[in-house]
Amino acid sequence: MALAHAILALLADRSFSGYELTKEFEGSVGCFWKATHQQIYRELAALEERRFVRADLVAQEGRPNKKLYELTEAGKRWLSEWMAEPSEPCAVREDMLVKTFAGYLTSPEVLIADIERRKALHAEKLEYYRQIEREHFSDLSAIPIEKRFGYLSLKRGLRYEADWVAWCEDAGALLRSGIFTPSG
Repeated sequence: MALAHAILALLADRSFSGYELTKEFEGSVGCFWKATHQQIYRELAALEERRFVRADLVAQEGRPNKKLYELTEAGKRWLSEWMAEPSEPCAVREDMLVKTFAGYLTSPEVLIADIERRKALHAEKLEYYRQIEREHFSDLSAIPIEKRFGYLSLKRGLRYEADWVAWCEDAGALLRSGIFTPSG
């Protein structure tokens, strides 16, 4: 997936200024696709050049004018064609797994401390996702269809964070058991 696809997906049901888009990005697809504000603005310019988005200049009093971006028919077609392609799993790049793989090079206490820190971070994110679920998805049938699909991504996020919390608990318990302490 390219950043362009994530941006077009956000623009599919409403227009945004570049600033609004970066904020919306952070609170939605930003949970599973990272991009800086500069990357988003650069990609918007490229998408506009390809005519996948159109920008209308909106005059504002006391502030600089802003561009309001919307998805074009060409952009919808390109996004739709991409959506029809099979998706592939992403490569896992996880420093915690490298650390545990080579864990014998340090003390179990060092790994336990890092695992506990990670567990807290994932538990916090899990609670954040649960709050979103409670506030926005308590009654799926009452939500507009274009918003319902976001719930599928949220469900994946919930499982991802819950799995990390469970793994941290398991790994911490195994490290505390002494089975990973070198005999000597």
